[in-house]
Amino acid sequence: MSRKIERLINLTIALLATKRYLTKTEIFNSVEGYDGTAETKERMFERDKDDLRSLGIEIEVGSFDPLFNDEAGYKIKQEKYQFELGDISPTEVSLLSLAAEAWHEASFGDVAQKALLKLRSIGIPSDELSIPANVHKLNDGGQDLSLMTKAIAQSLCLSFAYLDSGLNINARSIVPIALSTRNGFWYLYGVDQEIQEIRTFRVDRISGAITVSKGPKDFEAPTGFDSSKTHLESPTHEYALIDVRVGKAASLRALAVSSQSLGEWDQIKVPILNLESLCSIVLWHGPDAFVQEPAELRNLIMGHLEALVENHG
Repeated sequence: MSRKIERLINLTIALLATKRYLTKTEIFNSVEGYDGTAETKERMFERDKDDLRSLGIEIEVGSFDPLFNDEAGYKIKQEKYQFELGDISPTEVSLLSLAAEAWHEASFGDVAQKALLKLRSIGIPSDELSIPANVHKLNDGGQDLSLMTKAIAQSLCLSFAYLDSGLNINARSIVPIALSTRNGFWYLYGVDQEIQEIRTFRVDRISGAITVSKGPKDFEAPTGFDSSKTHLESPTHEYALIDVRVGKAASLRALAVSSQSLGEWDQIKVPILNLESLCSIVLWHGPDAFVQEPAELRNLIMGHLEALVENHG
């Protein structure tokens, strides 16, 4: 990764993580890569801002107190940073996978973490975990996405173990026909070879390695398939709204159908197929998960906690 790209990523992380506007001086003191004279740093920063804006990243300019003529500061609002990709081509999937890998490595890198540490050391509140938590990254660094796009193009058969919404792991064998992303999650669509019907799989619920084999002879993808309509036509369930601490509660996040940032917490929407099972998962995460609704789930959790106190208090 070039020094400039690394500086741009670290600048983006700092502006996303800060909870108030950062002045140029604070940026130069905390973000690695701004070297040289004051004039040189100014020119580098102006070019970096232009580069980020050309990529569609909106940098907000403000001050600590609008009533006073303070030095201008900068930050990036997370709600304006996120966007929906919709359906994309196999080539675009591969490119995005590489970009996500670079972002993920940079956000966890020593230099980036030092930048956030410097912000806190000079009294600027920041959220260290909010950046990596927004990255939905495959376990093998994106190799699965490349494999899936190749299988779609060549009508190959994919076999894998899959964790369904009922928390059961089953062996599945499909011929994939499409990939898309919604609410921050990758979805794979394919013709299930056992029942010969189209099924939808959330990629992060695939467990272990994916096996590739030759697909059925003369396979033809179903005509008129629309992944957006597939999502709309999915069976409806009762849902739970659960607040989870940023960077925590991975097993709950794996079951979620949507996620909304609340700052230090994310609010996720989880389908309720088994109340007791969901209760157990929430309890496992302790203070990192808080149920907002439904009341039945909250009451069930409270009952378990009260019994625990009574038995061991």
